[in-house]
Amino acid sequence: MSWTTPNDVKAQVQRLWDRGVLLAVLAGGDDCFPYRLTLKGPGSRELSERFTEVRDWIDRLARAAGPYRIVWRTVNHRILGSNDVPKQIWIDRLEDALALIGQARSGQRFAAQVALTRDQQPELLRWLRRRPLRALRLADDWPRLLAVVDWMRRHPRPNLYLRQVDLPDIHSKFIEQHRGVLAELFDMVLPEESIDKEYSGVGGFCCRFGFRDKPLRIRFRVLDSKVQLLPVGTDQDITLTQTAFASLNLPIAHVFITENEVNFLAFPDISNAIVIFGAGYGFENLAVASWLHEKNIYYWGDIDTHGFAILNQLRSFFPTTLSLLMDQRTLLKHRSLWGVEEQQKTRELSHLTPEEYILYDQLRQQHWGEGVRLEQERIGFYYLKNALKQGAMKNNKDQF
Repeated sequence: MSWTTPNDVKAQVQRLWDRGVLLAVLAGGDDCFPYRLTLKGPGSRELSERFTEVRDWIDRLARAAGPYRIVWRTVNHRILGSNDVPKQIWIDRLEDALALIGQARSGQRFAAQVALTRDQQPELLRWLRRRPLRALRLADDWPRLLAVVDWMRRHPRPNLYLRQVDLPDIHSKFIEQHRGVLAELFDMVLPEESIDKEYSGVGGFCCRFGFRDKPLRIRFRVLDSKVQLLPVGTDQDITLTQTAFASLNLPIAHVFITENEVNFLAFPDISNAIVIFGAGYGFENLAVASWLHEKNIYYWGDIDTHGFAILNQLRSFFPTTLSLLMDQRTLLKHRSLWGVEEQQKTRELSHLTPEEYILYDQLRQQHWGEGVRLEQERIGFYYLKNALKQGAMKNNKDQF
């Protein structure tokens, strides 16, 4: 039997809730009430052939009515006589719809949010209409979120760290945890000149709205003992801010970049060289150091699709970058040490050499098996030293 049941009626109203339609009404959205629900009932043939079932169906609908209203029609049957059968089902009021699905209290909480917003930041009513269910999840924090919005309107582009925002009962972690929603709220109330639209997302929150952000840092080791940046006789493992690193112009010819910290720490001594602890997909951090463009750059990453994607991105900033130990010979030489890359990159990479692209294509086409990868730390240290030695022989002009 496909006739509409009280549970079906409730499910229809639940779908309105799930779409945010019901709460949006409280925030000034379209008032859809009275709202007509879908009703499927028996036809005239079923009325006569299944009269007992029809009577039970009518009884169940009628007994559950209260939150919803039934419009009846009279059916005259030559055998059964005159009978009233449900024709339409309506929810007349928002309050009835909320009560039917057990959300009356939630509606009251949201109504309180709407009232507070109308009083303090009426421009944000539009956000409540657009994202009512998300707003309801934030009900406990909503007064503090409005306080942050108010502070921001009075202090556009404050040039402060989030830690320095001084508001009662609001700490920097609260702002950090709610950067996503605060960004949407700020976008609605701040003047355009206070928003740097070049930045977006949670990671770009500080730059977008004029807060001071943690400085980006670059970690590197000097591989040549003759190049002394520190006045102490120790391993020169140095971390600088992006700005400080960009201001350098080290007296070296070669720059190695590796993604693995142990490889970074164990990288052998080489004349006129440094090694940088990798930046993953964040090479714009290095791109501001113009002096790097004058150096020979070598990238050593995993032999997998992500490794080649990172190499590809690095070359978009430093086109002359050479890869190190990211070739087919190295891969096949270490077959017993292969691992599995769970989620491969499959997009086209335009900054690879022909040889690199062939290997990348073989990996994404599962040429040697599903998700083949060789992590850089699995390559023997002797193999690295030998590759560096061969590289020095090939680069007599700038030996390393």
